[in-house]
Amino acid sequence: MNQPISWTLNEGVYELELCHDPCNEIGTKMLAALEEFVDAIDPSKAHAVIIYSTQRNGFCAGADLRELYHELIARRSNGNGNTVKRLWGRMHQLYDLREFLERIHDVFDRLDMLPITTIGAVHGVCFGGGFELALTCDLLIVDKTARFCFPELRLGIIPGFGGIPRLKRAVGTSLTQDLLLTGRSINAKKAVAVGLASQMVAPGEALNVARRVAEQVGRFDRNAASTAKAFIKQLPAEELAEEKRHFVRLFQSPVVLDALKRFVETDDIRPYLP
Repeated sequence: MNQPISWTLNEGVYELELCHDPCNEIGTKMLAALEEFVDAIDPSKAHAVIIYSTQRNGFCAGADLRELYHELIARRSNGNGNTVKRLWGRMHQLYDLREFLERIHDVFDRLDMLPITTIGAVHGVCFGGGFELALTCDLLIVDKTARFCFPELRLGIIPGFGGIPRLKRAVGTSLTQDLLLTGRSINAKKAVAVGLASQMVAPGEALNVARRVAEQVGRFDRNAASTAKAFIKQLPAEELAEEKRHFVRLFQSPVVLDALKRFVETDDIRPYLP
């Protein structure tokens, strides 16, 4: 069975490859794999982590909405007459919403606060939950095809994997409001201009440049590097907890199930695009 990720440790650098068809959507399988990866990281053996994708369409299209929708429909079919509202409130096992969110936040928070430098090499689509994953990285190297977007409002929800506080931490309130409330995407050039990404490179070159950056990072004393990171990058814990509460509340609306149904049934080969 194909795994959604693979990773290596070589010369003090962990490389995490996202390789889940069609565009690294984050569902239960991807989450479990990310948990295993984070558990395996030994900061004493490394100075950097690189996260990249080998999928043609991009870095990550976001949460696995198809998996979520089919799970909800299955539970409704076995709900013994329960209303949709009661179904939402009683989700359990793998797709208990609160449990899933807690697991996602735990993984993303741990990536965010690693005492080693994390570098995202981004191309193509970096939307929704994928954008939220990228925001855990200390540095983003983007090729010219990269696009960033929070399309969640069209589903009747907000980003739920920690994206709002992390984006605000990175670029401030104004751009965060713009991307969140309009659902528009920004390209690589704009990402560099606003400070979201540190470098823009030619298509196909993000990983090579990320490796050179990781090599540069490795030249410094690890204690000094981890101290610098801890000083400048802090976890917005209260805002992250508040985001989770709002997400769970909004997700209980029947509007969300209707929006998911439209998403799943579309003939658009890339329905996550604006």
